[in-house]
Amino acid sequence: MNINSSQSKESSTKRLLVIDDEENMRHMLCTLLEKAGYSVDTAEDGSTGLIKVTDNPYEFILCDLKMPDSDGMEFLRSAGDKIDKTTVIMMSAFGTIDLALEAMKLGAYDFISKPFKSDEVLLTLKKAEERESLKRENYRLKTQLKNFELNYNFGNMVAKSKAMQAVFRLAGKVAQYDTTVLIFGESGTGKELIARGIHYSGVRAEKPLIPVNCGGIPENLLESELFGYIKGAFTGADRNKKGLFEEADGGTLFLDEIGELPFALQVKLLRVLQESEIRPVGGSRTLKIDVRIIAATSKKLQDEVKDGNFREDLFYRLNVLPIELPSLRERVEDIPVLSQIFIDDFNRKLGKSIIGISPPAMSKFLNHSWPGNVRELENIIERAVVLAEENVILPENLPQELDVGDGCDKVDDFFTGFSLKAAQKVFEKRLIVKALNETGGNRTKASRLLEISHPSLLSKIKSYDILL
Repeated sequence: MNINSSQSKESSTKRLLVIDDEENMRHMLCTLLEKAGYSVDTAEDGSTGLIKVTDNPYEFILCDLKMPDSDGMEFLRSAGDKIDKTTVIMMSAFGTIDLALEAMKLGAYDFISKPFKSDEVLLTLKKAEERESLKRENYRLKTQLKNFELNYNFGNMVAKSKAMQAVFRLAGKVAQYDTTVLIFGESGTGKELIARGIHYSGVRAEKPLIPVNCGGIPENLLESELFGYIKGAFTGADRNKKGLFEEADGGTLFLDEIGELPFALQVKLLRVLQESEIRPVGGSRTLKIDVRIIAATSKKLQDEVKDGNFREDLFYRLNVLPIELPSLRERVEDIPVLSQIFIDDFNRKLGKSIIGISPPAMSKFLNHSWPGNVRELENIIERAVVLAEENVILPENLPQELDVGDGCDKVDDFFTGFSLKAAQKVFEKRLIVKALNETGGNRTKASRLLEISHPSLLSKIKSYDILL
């Protein structure tokens, strides 16, 4: 047991190299850093340091800038890829901004001006360790994302949750046929992304996909937009114009927010579905079309039918293959994955280099009720990336509505029904995810927070299919 413990302790000790031509400085730093738990080697100039890094891997290097034989800049240039995974911190009594920038271009992480206090060295190393930890976490997430893209995606959507995996499987089957699809889901859940995935995964992928928001076009213009018109049909109709149905011929027409379609137009849409033909406004002849219909709504159409706002016959015509998208609060395990995707996306768009989300900030994400779903998450990530001054998103970069606890009291926002057993599972899963994020994925610490045994936590992680 003692041997194993000693080996474990040795393997966890971080190796550090001090390169400085002053013996007193080497001795002082060696004493300070060994006391702080580092395994320290020393070198009196850049040439000796180069030999050291050739023979040994180091997590950190403290390197003096001005040395008589081989200085710090020469060391950085010569070491090259031998230290590409090492955090290098430069030291100098002759520090200038230009020198610091040049050193950083050659791969240095930070620059300390001599003379310095011992706390300054330790604080800089601590910041560097935190950066390396975040880089490792970011690399882990990026690796997971690549695996997700191979195994857990549909179209441009990525998800790990069982609820979304079931949606992906159903959408993948539906894509191979021309069946009419009706997608249900709250605003911001990704209904159009699912529609696009269905279109581009099917036999009509080479043909056009035409999206139209039924609630975004004025009622007096909607008929002519959908079915087109002929010259002279009304004032201003100075030429024939194709409608969206005709433009989508051979492809797919995505009717978003179908619940907003005016009642008079519902009759005409029903005829299109029944006869596969349209009549342009002002026209006397019908045109045959070959269009697949995918509709989507955030409304409960069954209730709209009961209230007399939506035709029952049209509802059944559309509802051949329903797909219901879960809200984001019903699949919290997808939040870390989606967040990283959005961070990478906005890094490219905004020229930033955010590498992840701090555990306290992620805790806020997991406790939020997400009324705007994935669209709200995307907007908040964009805002945070813009505001972030560090290379990680912090709680202060988030809006006030994400304060911890804002979603904890709103049970109905993420759980429906009256089953105590089902509610217990929902709460258990949320708390486990929260504990894992709070401890940076450390299951031993998470089990202590949750006040359950480590084997019990492992069993629940597997049972709830929680992403680590």
